[in-house]
Amino acid sequence: MTQLTTLDPVLLRSFVAVVDTGSFTRAADSTHLTQSTVSQQVRKLESQLGCELLNRKGRYITATLEGERVLNYARRILQLMQEAVAQTSLSIEQQKIRLGVPEDFATHAIMPALSAFADQYPGIRLEVKSGLCSDIWREFQRGELDLALVKQRPGSVPGLASWPEPLCWIDGLDSNNLASHPVPLVTFPIGGLYRGEMAHTFDRLGRSWRLAYVSTSLSGVCCAVEAGFGVSLLPRRLVTANHRILNEADGLPEVPDLELTLHAQDKLSAHCKLLAERLISACNDTCRQ
Repeated sequence: MTQLTTLDPVLLRSFVAVVDTGSFTRAADSTHLTQSTVSQQVRKLESQLGCELLNRKGRYITATLEGERVLNYARRILQLMQEAVAQTSLSIEQQKIRLGVPEDFATHAIMPALSAFADQYPGIRLEVKSGLCSDIWREFQRGELDLALVKQRPGSVPGLASWPEPLCWIDGLDSNNLASHPVPLVTFPIGGLYRGEMAHTFDRLGRSWRLAYVSTSLSGVCCAVEAGFGVSLLPRRLVTANHRILNEADGLPEVPDLELTLHAQDKLSAHCKLLAERLISACNDTCRQ
């Protein structure tokens, strides 16, 4: 029984390089190997096949008749290997979906939809990041997120879908922080839309204010207001029974609604588009409440 010879792609690559460049020296440069290593690899390939593959006489090295036959197969083998690696890398990349969401939507608002998607498509690696909308938007613009759910000024940047996000002033149920001088505020760090609107409003009213509580956590901000630390500006849907809504009768103007918008990169995988549809459905339900 004839024993089959296994062709080493490393040997094939050196052989193709010598034929393409016509020189062991130039082949060594193109493969980042030494000249002696390239020569040894070609000799080993010839030994395995039992024939000479190169005409070494003359100024330029050329393939023999047998070498030309092997050359065609070598090119096809190396090309198929490159395609296999490229397709595997592409498949892995397509299986990852990177999503950025505001913290208040990373909890009960869309978590059931994300959990159901992950259960239905276990081969998809879903990476979710929550935080300030300004941070999420910067990452999306850098191409580090496939989908981004952010709050913005109405109509500022179009997306796949948008929903109104009504805001309101709130204080603790049994607190009267507007009577304090300066007025204590509970808010997010610099960069948050609510914080800028709060500072601008009190400056316009000529009311002095101070930062009484600053947190990156939405639950921390809500709890601080409930505990009476100060006044805050939050989405109306987040008001609890331990909050008191403030309005024009309390001396605070109405604040224009924000807009919750789902943004997507230009090129999305089929699964990423499906997730976007699930998010739109979840946001429709949440924003109708």
